[in-house]
Amino acid sequence: MRQAISYLRVSTDKQSKSGLGIEAQREAVARFIAAEGLAPLAEFVEVETGKGADALDRRPQLAAALARARKAKASVVVAKLDRLSRDVHFISGLMSQRVPFIVAELGADADPFMLHIYAALAEKERALIAERTRAALARRKAQGMRLGNRTNLADASAKGAEANREAADAFAANVMPIIRQIEASGVKGHRAIAAALNARGVRTSRGGHWHATTVRNLITRRP
Repeated sequence: MRQAISYLRVSTDKQSKSGLGIEAQREAVARFIAAEGLAPLAEFVEVETGKGADALDRRPQLAAALARARKAKASVVVAKLDRLSRDVHFISGLMSQRVPFIVAELGADADPFMLHIYAALAEKERALIAERTRAALARRKAQGMRLGNRTNLADASAKGAEANREAADAFAANVMPIIRQIEASGVKGHRAIAAALNARGVRTSRGGHWHATTVRNLITRRP
């Protein structure tokens, strides 16, 4: 029986766009593995934030999944292509690792050539959206329109604070399943959990290392 390794990835700034948090990805991948008659071998979970997130050296769990799959001659299964990357060059680099990738959303028959095409289409779509946005802003500016809301700073500040709280809640919701897994393995105490998160390559919401206080604050935020 062919073996499969699950790779799940979320980031605070992209989760809302992808529509898939960790638990939703886990369910989608599990359904696909069961339907295809694959044997689940291991699961790797990545929580990453900040610029340069698509670089492999910023994705230690993906690197670990690649190494495990290569050794076991297994496939790496993701829920959607953007859980690997939206960048076609990054996808090309992954293909050179000589590890088969399966995207549950695209089906088991999507070969590397098709993955390249889908990644290229997604990249082109992003470029077109960005270009249309720049053109629209340029037209508004040329027409003498003031961009942005400069009149109600208090309201804007309140909305910004609310957005920060929502982002912090989303990040906590993504990390808590990992913390529960760590606790289930027998690791107890905020300091020990922080060490386990750091060992897994999981970063804080600001991209830093975990400490006992940051673990306690996150657990306190999530009931």
